Amino acid sequence: MALEENERIIIPDENGEEHLFEVLFTFDVDQTGNSYLAVVPAEQKEDEEVEVYAFRYEEQKKDDDDLSLFPIESDEEWEMVEEMLHTLIDEENDE
Repeated sequence: MALEENERIIIPDENGEEHLFEVLFTFDVDQTGNSYLAVVPAEQKEDEEVEVYAFRYEEQKKDDDDLSLFPIESDEEWEMVEEMLHTLIDEENDE
């Protein structure tokens, strides 16, 4: 399953409650073989400040619709995700 921009996914929280998120972007890092995604809550209001969540993810081979999400724990991973987010924002501002 290749995630697309503006695709919506459901992510359960630590209490098992499901929340709907919209995918901002995904990217792969060739050096590590890891894949990352950035999402925002789908129900977020237009005038609210956007809260972006980022995860490392792995696609499940047995079921094309399943992803395993992992928290980003290292500073290096956070820096990569932030750099991609800033690049995306810059590209949108240039349009």
